[in-house]
Amino acid sequence: MGRVSQAQAEENRRRVVETASRLFRERGTQVSVADVMAAAGLTHGAFYKQFASKEALVDEVTAYAFAELARRHGAGLERGDGRSAAQQSLIDTYLSVEHRDDPADGCPVAALATDIARDGGGDEARRVYAEGVAEFAGFLAGPEGDGIVRLCTLFGALVLSRATKGFPLSEEILATAHAALTEAG
Repeated sequence: MGRVSQAQAEENRRRVVETASRLFRERGTQVSVADVMAAAGLTHGAFYKQFASKEALVDEVTAYAFAELARRHGAGLERGDGRSAAQQSLIDTYLSVEHRDDPADGCPVAALATDIARDGGGDEARRVYAEGVAEFAGFLAGPEGDGIVRLCTLFGALVLSRATKGFPLSEEILATAHAALTEAG
């Protein structure tokens, strides 16, 4: 089989990163390289033509997931919704049953926290994660500078609601956190 073009190699890399981003957020960074490559529709051997190691993939996926998050919360600002409206829209979406039930497309703060804490990536993934958390908290901050408190409330509510899914407590957690953030906002 012949070599792939530069454009095809870039497309393959993009597909691997996007696929791994969804899988890591859904199932954690312990997902195997073979599973990532199969889900991306590529061979396991093709992985090492794109990445030096799985750790390098985790680093890149972490950066990709936080860039995607920044694009999402920045979209409301670009539409001219205003900071407060964009924050409210984010809170509404973040604390929804749909977000709870779809970690693959969800927030990397909640999805990757445990893996990053357990060295699921390298120092680069930890650095990117910390910067992403700080940026997200900055976006959430109100006049009181309470972005970290708001982020912790969102994060905690989402993680607890996922862990209690299937029980009425799950929706109660989401609703209670939403009310607290709406009243505080």
